[in-house]
Amino acid sequence: MRLRFLHLAAALVASSVFLSSNGVFEIPVANAAERVVLRYRIFRQSLSVAELAQFAETGELSRSLRSNLARAGQDPATVRRYLTEPVKVNPVFLDRVLNSPVGNALLDEISQVIYTPSRRADRQALRAALVLSARDGQVSLIEVLQNYPTREVQVDGDRLEIAYRQLRRLSGNIQDILNRGARVRDLLNRVS
Repeated sequence: MRLRFLHLAAALVASSVFLSSNGVFEIPVANAAERVVLRYRIFRQSLSVAELAQFAETGELSRSLRSNLARAGQDPATVRRYLTEPVKVNPVFLDRVLNSPVGNALLDEISQVIYTPSRRADRQALRAALVLSARDGQVSLIEVLQNYPTREVQVDGDRLEIAYRQLRRLSGNIQDILNRGARVRDLLNRVS
């Protein structure tokens, strides 16, 4: 029952995003993540989403984040790049893809890196975060974390690059599908 409710909630959030992008109305994100639990091997750090967003935006590391990245052997510039580098997406098509079997498989892969504290409804939470993040035609991992619909989001820092590559792959797959669709339309127009 709870899973069905979360799926419905994600669908409602996704619908509101597309209606707001057309200027009809906008619903603010009420349950966005406030905390990120960043895991690196045996290290675990809880920090506010605002603190991580500030690092992503300015490159300034808080003392605790600097310490934990150093202990985990992570280059802050590389982590920042994975958090901030945007991936261009078509928001409407993204929603369609994420609600398909291929999209579900991709969501399951990314959910191994970014997930709920309870590990329940990871796919639905990630789908909602991606759709909300895509309102401006692009997605970055920091936006996904900021739009994650649970109070806390868990991130496997050692695999952050994997999540970023999956987003890039998603963008490429969407573009391939759009290109194929355009070629089919062209072919059909020539035939008729």
